[in-house]
Amino acid sequence: MKQKLFSRNFTLVVIGQIVSLFGNATVRFALPLYLLNLTGSSALYGTVTACAFLPAILLSPVGGIVADRVNKRNVMVILDFFTAAVILAFSVLQNGVNLIFLLTVTLMLLYGIAGAYQPSVQASIPALVDANQFMAANAVINTISSLAALIGPVLGGVLYSAYGLGPVLWICMVCFSLSAVMELFIQIPFQKQDLKGSIWGTARADFAESVHFIRRERPVIGKTLLVVCGINLFLSAMLVVALPYLVTEVLDFPASQANRLYGFAQGALAAGGLFGGISAGVFAHKLTTRKAGRLVIVCALCVFPIGAALLLVSSAVAKYLVLTVCCFVICVCSTIFTVQMMSLIQTETPQHLIGKVIAVILTVSMCAQPLGNAFYGILFESCKGSEFAVVLFSGIVSLLIAVRAGRIFREF
Repeated sequence: MKQKLFSRNFTLVVIGQIVSLFGNATVRFALPLYLLNLTGSSALYGTVTACAFLPAILLSPVGGIVADRVNKRNVMVILDFFTAAVILAFSVLQNGVNLIFLLTVTLMLLYGIAGAYQPSVQASIPALVDANQFMAANAVINTISSLAALIGPVLGGVLYSAYGLGPVLWICMVCFSLSAVMELFIQIPFQKQDLKGSIWGTARADFAESVHFIRRERPVIGKTLLVVCGINLFLSAMLVVALPYLVTEVLDFPASQANRLYGFAQGALAAGGLFGGISAGVFAHKLTTRKAGRLVIVCALCVFPIGAALLLVSSAVAKYLVLTVCCFVICVCSTIFTVQMMSLIQTETPQHLIGKVIAVILTVSMCAQPLGNAFYGILFESCKGSEFAVVLFSGIVSLLIAVRAGRIFREF
C-alpha cells in the first residue's frame, strides 16, 4: 500500500519535472521573443505561436494512448532526450536556413513533444500516490511547474538580453538531458493492455472510449472542459499575445530593458502559479467543485484594470506594474482552479482510462489556444494605438463565461 506522498518514485518524478520544466519554460520564452524582436509583428508572432500549438493538439491523444499502453517512464525519458536533440538541431541550423521557417518548425516540435509528454506525467500520479493524496500531488506538480516557469523566464530574459540566444539554448539542452537521465531510475507500476486489432484501430477505439466516458458517463468532466476552452480562447490567448507585445512593442521602454521587463513579467506569472499551487496544497481540504466558478470570475475581473490602465494612465512604468500585478492574480486563481479540475478528473476516471481521458481533455482545451493566439495577434495588429479596446473585449467575454461557469459548478 502506498502511504506517504513523497515516495522514492514520486520524488524522482518531481525532481525530473523541476529540471525538464525549467528548460521548457526558458526555451519557450526565448524563441518567440527572438521572433518578435526580429520582426516587431504581433500578427506574425500570434500566427507562429498558433501554428506551434497544432502538433500539441494532434500528438496529445497519441500521448494519452501511449501512456496507458507503454511504461510511462520510458515515454518521459525518450521525449526528454528528443527535446534536447531538437534544440541542438536549431542551434546548428539557425544561420543556414530561413529563420522564421526554422523557428516555426522548432516551436511546433517542442509543443508537439510537450503535448505527448504531459499525459504520461499526469497519468503517473494515480499509480504512485493514494487517492486521498491526488489533490496534494497535483498541487506539487503545479507548484514545480510554476517554480520552473518563475526561474526560467527571469534567467532567460537576463541571459538573452546580455548574451543573446545561444547560451539560453545550451542551458535548455543540458536541462532536458539531465531530466532524461533522472527519469531512468523511476519505477512506475505498469500493466500491459491488449491491442484492439491494428495500431490505428486501437487508437480509434481508445479515443472513442474516452470521448464516450467524458460525454456520457461523467458529464461533469465535459462541462468543465467547455469552460476551460472558453477561458483559453478569450482570456489565456489574449494574455499570451498581449504580455510580450505590450511590454516590448507598445510601452515606451528601450529594447534591452523591455526584454528584461518581459522576463520579469513572465516570472510574476510563474510566481502566481507557484503561490496558487502552494495554496491548493495547503487548503486542499477546503476546496470544493461547487465554489470553483468564483476563481474563474476573479480571473475575468482582473482583466479590466489592465484595459483601464492602457486607456487612462500615461506612465509606462505604471501600466507595466498594473499589467504584472493583474497577471499574477490571474495565475494564482487559475492554478488553484486547474489543480481542482485535474484532481476531479483523476478521482472520477478509472485507472485504465486515465491517460486517454487526460489526453482528450488536453487536446480539446488546447484547440482553443492557437485560434485565440492568431485571433488576438491580428486584433492587436489592427488596433494599434487602441490596445485597451482589445483587452476590455477579452474581459467582457471572459466574465460572461465565468458567470456561466459558476452556475454550472454550483449544480455539482
